[in-house]
This record gives sequence, structure tokens and C-alpha cells, in this order.
Amino acid sequence: MDYDVIVVGAGNAAFAAAVSARENGAKRVLVLEKASKPQRGGNTFFSGAILRFHFDKVADLDRFVPTAEEEYPGFHAGVPVYPREAFRDDLMRVTDGRTDPELCNILIENSYDTTCWMQDLGKMKFELARSVMGIKVGNQIKWPRGAIVRTVHEGVGLSDTWFETGEAMGIDIRYESHVLELTQSETGRVSGVVVRGPDGLETISGRAVILACGGFETNPAWRTHYLGQEWGHAKVRGSNFNYGDGLKMALDIGAMPWGHWGGCHATPIVAEAPDYGRREMTDKTNRLSYPFGVMINVEGKRWIDEGVDVNSFTYAKYGGLILKQPRGLVYQIFDSKVVELFEPRYWTSEPLKSDTLEGLVKQMKVDQKRAMETLEEYNAAAGRGGPFNPAVLDGMHTEGIYPPKTNWAQKLDTPPYLSWAVTGGITFTFGGVKVTSEAQVVSTGWRPIPGLYAAGEMVGGLFHYNYALGSGLMSGAVFGRIAGRSAARA
Repeated sequence: MDYDVIVVGAGNAAFAAAVSARENGAKRVLVLEKASKPQRGGNTFFSGAILRFHFDKVADLDRFVPTAEEEYPGFHAGVPVYPREAFRDDLMRVTDGRTDPELCNILIENSYDTTCWMQDLGKMKFELARSVMGIKVGNQIKWPRGAIVRTVHEGVGLSDTWFETGEAMGIDIRYESHVLELTQSETGRVSGVVVRGPDGLETISGRAVILACGGFETNPAWRTHYLGQEWGHAKVRGSNFNYGDGLKMALDIGAMPWGHWGGCHATPIVAEAPDYGRREMTDKTNRLSYPFGVMINVEGKRWIDEGVDVNSFTYAKYGGLILKQPRGLVYQIFDSKVVELFEPRYWTSEPLKSDTLEGLVKQMKVDQKRAMETLEEYNAAAGRGGPFNPAVLDGMHTEGIYPPKTNWAQKLDTPPYLSWAVTGGITFTFGGVKVTSEAQVVSTGWRPIPGLYAAGEMVGGLFHYNYALGSGLMSGAVFGRIAGRSAARA
């Protein structure tokens, strides 16, 4: 059977593309999922499902979270608005000004409307990301800017709902369908795919193909080649199917590599996390409350400013920097003053615990003499400025030590003391292919490849060095929606 649109992949970006193609007139749409049905959904399943989008009035959130004011009195007065300029400033800051300006603008301009579309056509249900993003200060919940709303049941709910919506719209879904290559007509137009399925090899024809099958984060050979030696043994936070198949297929027919191929989104995760994401754990291995403590490496040294910014703008970078520390291991250390500020995911594993810092350090696999010196130096330097306020960049800092801590630098002086050993877990890679404003893949001859589109992690150029929480899923939905519409209309 020939198809109007073939979508490779089955995560958020892929289903945004498939649903959009169906909405825009494509009668026969096929989604090809490499995994089996019990393992379906790619990285989307493992995500926290937070979406970053612009809004000029807090009332713009009411359609997603209509009971927010009832559940959290003062919500409307306490949430900072997030205009387009703030979104752009955040992306420019975390990428050191390297985000592709055209793609960045498309992402920002379409972010709110696409979230509405996900709710209306995609049938998504939303809630406040209270457990990850909300911080309780006194009797009030303080919310960061931009990343406030997520889908109900997080990535599991996001993934399941996309499948339900796709099936209800008559989209064909095939599992255990490993796409190996793209086919082209004599004119050079992409005309279909070669698939290895349960019954062997098959060529499936399609008028357009959308690649939305992720990056190469699962591929140790590519990780080592593009990211560096330390990435060869990195733990994969999500799907164990993302080997860069779509990127290879596109590059094989002349697609242009684009973006930061030496960069990725990585996250501090508990050191005993499995090598690949476990579906029952989803994203619960994350350990992102480090701004309220200190981090030391196995040499017993602090190595980074833990409080340079809120965690949603540092965690994707710090995960990779942790891997570059000796043995790819660091310890997050806290005192009991900040326990109530921890995101709940911390309690999915047991910390080291002691009534003294010395007793805590004795349990760590570190240079214990140097570690005690480091903590004593930190305590002597901490507590300047302030007052401590976990909801803002509070200016409570250290003086006279390196690296400094520029915010939330309270002394470690209230037992019991707690520590979690963490490593860096890779989420997705930043390198991709160049696409036009219509999500059409561009060749190294600087011309679009007819019939070929890309979305999600395969789009290169948006993220460099770092990443703002919630912008990856938002990008997948925005460019997936555009790719589906473009493919259907073409």
C-alpha cells in the first residue's frame, strides 16, 4: 500500500507530524516504530513532559490548568509572565548566542499556539509541574518563568495520548519496523523507505517522508566520535533505540549536517542508575536540587558554581560536565535546612547520611582529607549577601574561594547531612540536519531535498552547549506540526 506521508519514529515529534499531516489532508499516514509495542514511544515516554511556551498574561494558562488558583491561592499573582523576548533571551543565554535565529524564532512564535493545538486536536491534558518546578516559600508556591505546565502523567501520559489520538484519526502504526534507508525516484525526490519488519525486508512507497526518530545518544561509537571519549560509557536516560538511524539515512542522500554535533543534553542522575532508561522509573533518576548544596568530585574538590542560575538553565550542561570529572562521578552534599526544597525524585534512592560532615565524608569514595578541607573552606566563605531565597537568584554568595557560588550559598551547618552520588546521563544529542522554515531537509548543495522533512531531535541548530528545560519537547511539537502540514500540502 502506498502512503501519502510516512513518519519514521513514534515519539512526541513524530506524532505531532502524523496528526498534523492527517489534519491537513493526508488520507494515508503511516507511523513506523522501531521498538515493539511494549517499548514504544522513544524518549518521550521517559520525559518529564514539561513544555516551555510564551505567554503575556497568566490568564493564558487557564485553558491548561483551570483549577490552579483554587489549588494554589495567589497563583495568578505569583506567576511571572513569559513574553517572547524572555523566551528568546533564555535561549540566547544558554546557547551562548549560537541558537539558529530562524529556528529560534519559529519555535518561540509557535510555542503557545502549538500547545493549544496539542490540547485541542491532540487531546492532551495538562497540569502544573509542581513536583519539579514549584518551590514552596512560606505558604506560597513560587514558579520559575516559562516552564510551568506539563502533560498529566508526564511522559507516559504524553506518549499514550499521542498513540490514542493517532489511532482515533485512522493513522496506521507499525511496530518492530526498523527503517534502514530512504528510496528516491529518478528525479531525486524521496519516494519511500526500506524497512526491516517482523516478516523481513519491505519497501514502502510514500509521497513524503518525515524523519522524527531522534538523535544518536544510544550509539556509543557515535558518542565517542562526536562528543568525546568520556561519553563512550555514559548512561542513557531514555530509549535504547536511538542510534542515529534517521541522521544516517538523511546524510547518506546528501543532507546537510547542522548545529552542534559535539553537544548534547545530559543530566545529573543517581550514580546507580541503569545503563538505559527503565520504563517503570521514567525520569525519576534525575537529581536536580544541587543549587541548594555543593558538589565535590572524587578528588575531594568543588569544581563548578552550583548556584550560577536556576537548575532549569544549568542541568542539561552540568550533566555533561559531571562526566568529565574523574571517574564521571560527583557527590551532591546538603544539610537538613534545604530538605524541604528537594524535588521528590531524590527519595527514589537512599542517600548517605550522618550527623557530622566528617561522618558523611567517610562514607564517600573520595579523597577524604581534601574533601573535609573543601567543605571547611566553603563554610568559611559562604553566607555572604542574601538573604537566602530559593525562588530567585538571591545573591547569597561565597567570598575568597574558587569556584565561587553566586547564589543560595548557605553554610552547611545543620545536621543531619545528606549526600547522593551522581553521574551524567545523556538525554539527546544536539547535532542534526538543516531544515527550512517548512521543516524540509536541506542538502549540502543548499537546496531542499524534495519529499523529505525532519522534526524533533533530528533538527540541528536550536541547541548549542546547553538547553532550557521544556524547550526540547516544545521544539518537537512545533516542528513536527510544521513538517506534517508541509508534507501533506506538498
